Amino acid sequence: MRRWSHHPPGGPVETAVRRAPAPLRRCDQRGVAGGFEALPFGVLIFVIGSLLVLNGWAVVDGKLTASAAAREAARAYVEAPSAAAGRGAARSAAEEVVRNMRRDPARLRLGLPDDSAFFRCNAVTVDADLRVATIRLPVIGGTGGTYVVHGRQTEIVDPLRSGLEVERRACY
Repeated sequence: MRRWSHHPPGGPVETAVRRAPAPLRRCDQRGVAGGFEALPFGVLIFVIGSLLVLNGWAVVDGKLTASAAAREAARAYVEAPSAAAGRGAARSAAEEVVRNMRRDPARLRLGLPDDSAFFRCNAVTVDADLRVATIRLPVIGGTGGTYVVHGRQTEIVDPLRSGLEVERRACY
């Protein structure tokens, strides 16, 4: 802080006045970080969010598996020599896909067409339903359980194929 004295007419004379620094006050809670009690809630939210993402990914992965199983089952069905052989080939192809995706084939339900649909130029649709297990989420709720995801594929029995019944309708 500077003071101006009122002295000679030649101008003011500057004199410096120093003050002593204020003494530091010491508190009892020195070095303690505030908000430490909020860390467990942050960890809980992180864990629940991770489980929610995990459940979502399980459903998406199940949907991809069901679609792949339906696709391979439909291809195996239309390439088989007969409807009965096609049913067996379709079921084994779908179960192999599910097994390769590291899922339980017992959770797969395959909807195959009846035997009357196996003729040249016919569009054959195969449905695959897969039950996907989910995890119970603590604070959000939900009891876990299963979701059923669906896959569907349509293939056409080869119009130039020999050995099959004559087509009942025009191919083109």
